[in-house]
Amino acid sequence: MRSSPQRLRTVRALAGALLTALATVAALLTGSVPAQADTTLCEPFGTTVIQGRYVVQNNRWGTSSPQCVTATDTGFRVTQADGSVPTNGAPKSYPSVFNGCHYTNCSPGTNLPARVSGISSAPSSISYGYVSDAVFNASYDIWLDPTPRTDGVNRTEIMIWFNRVGPIQPIGSPVGTASVGGRSWEVWTGSNGSNEVISFVAPSAIASWSFDVMDFVDQAVARGMAGSDWYLTSIQAGFEPWQNGAGLAVNSFSSTVNLGGTDPGDPGDPGDPAAACQVAYDTNVWQGGFTADVTVKNTGSTAVDGWKLGFTLPSGQRVTNAWNAPLSGASGAVTASPVAHNARIAAGGTQTFGFQGTYGGAFAEPAGFTLNGAACTVT
Repeated sequence: MRSSPQRLRTVRALAGALLTALATVAALLTGSVPAQADTTLCEPFGTTVIQGRYVVQNNRWGTSSPQCVTATDTGFRVTQADGSVPTNGAPKSYPSVFNGCHYTNCSPGTNLPARVSGISSAPSSISYGYVSDAVFNASYDIWLDPTPRTDGVNRTEIMIWFNRVGPIQPIGSPVGTASVGGRSWEVWTGSNGSNEVISFVAPSAIASWSFDVMDFVDQAVARGMAGSDWYLTSIQAGFEPWQNGAGLAVNSFSSTVNLGGTDPGDPGDPGDPAAACQVAYDTNVWQGGFTADVTVKNTGSTAVDGWKLGFTLPSGQRVTNAWNAPLSGASGAVTASPVAHNARIAAGGTQTFGFQGTYGGAFAEPAGFTLNGAACTVT
């Protein structure tokens, strides 16, 4: 019997659906389920979060020519990098990924800013992808300041050049060599007019490496360009392109800052327990939304510098904006960090910040608060 066109279409559709289902099952069994779509940033200072803990930034500031980066699950790649700038001047941008705070944008859950003497280690790893038709460096950018500032330019910048292509050089002049992290580096020092810069330049390209950022911080301290009572504010990794740059990639990046260093006589180090604290959490609640004004009081006998207030938002709540303190994360576990003008809580003194949010279901307040790891009483 001859089949009708309608029956043939039905059979083909069923067969196609069966093949699709089998392919999906095979993908689940092999773990090869397609990843979520990558995020492309073309705005000059566009940012996005990856892995729930790092910020990818386009960071184009030295040219008006278009530049785009695409954030991946583990890093980013430069997908467009038009134009060029003179190689005897500053680069055109610094597309990068970072842990810490950069111009008030703090990565979720970061321990930074943190006092140098209060950091036991800062392990980081990187894997770079290079191209041959661009003038660029591949570099870490590490920032230090006498205060735990989260905005603007810090006092000292440490650069680690993993690779350089073309007639470019670091800021300043060479001052010798150093062995850091088991590798030999050419060392340059100078100033760009806004901050002091110390650069460590690899003699040949490094494609990937795992190391402790504190080895380089210690070098800056030993050379008098920072102090152990200063603050590490951010750890960034990316590229400084002068010409072109499409195809450059950070294939993977990780950065952790472990607190636990000692600084006798300064109990206010970030990460060290506060002597005593008290929190007032005042809210204004309406259907589906709320604001919270948070007052942190230091009831101890010594000042607390670089404070961090931790708390957990109840399920269904989400922060939409904040003031006087950047917040890491928008839901669940949240950490509030100070800005430049409220970084210290004097003995017996207070600092205040606030935020606005949304909620679903019944409204509730956080169950508790910690100041630099120590539990606070709630009034």
